[in-house]
Amino acid sequence: MPIRTNRGRAAVYRRLWGWPVRSPKHLVGTVIVVAVLVTGLGIAVPKLFPDREPQGIAAVGQDREESQRQSSQAPPSTPMPTRLTSPRESPTPAAPNPQALDVAKKWATAWVNHPAGVTVEQWLAGMKPFTTEEYLPVMSSVDPANVPATKLTGEPTAATSYTSSVEVLIPTDGPRLSITVITTNAGWRVAQYEQAD
Repeated sequence: MPIRTNRGRAAVYRRLWGWPVRSPKHLVGTVIVVAVLVTGLGIAVPKLFPDREPQGIAAVGQDREESQRQSSQAPPSTPMPTRLTSPRESPTPAAPNPQALDVAKKWATAWVNHPAGVTVEQWLAGMKPFTTEEYLPVMSSVDPANVPATKLTGEPTAATSYTSSVEVLIPTDGPRLSITVITTNAGWRVAQYEQAD
């Protein structure tokens, strides 16, 4: 039987819209159905129009290009590639460089040299000639009083060795040090260290 009055329609609509909140089961079921529909539309719509670019993005890109042309009056440059065109070069294994081992030993000697009362600046000054400029600020956050070693107990040995870097292991009276030494314009320098034991 058809609904003939507005009051009857309102009651039907109220009953339909009120159904999800009548019980927790209804609410959960409604949320799941809506999520499935939204996900399905999100997957189906791009497949229906694969070659079309969204107009908002195209308009923003055109505005940006136009403003660049007006400001520089130069032709737009070619975009940078976003993917590697060739595989990355893997490091070339090589015999450990004696200079790299020597730098690691000198750095480790300065690392364990922290008499009582030494400041961070004084401690870092001993390691500065053997440390990369990028790693020295990282070392400034270390408190020399927290260094658990006071002397080296053996000679440095190379754990891994390449033409441009060497990982050196040095035993101390505390933890064993794992020091990464790399080639720089200034020669071999320490780029990182870890306490191996």
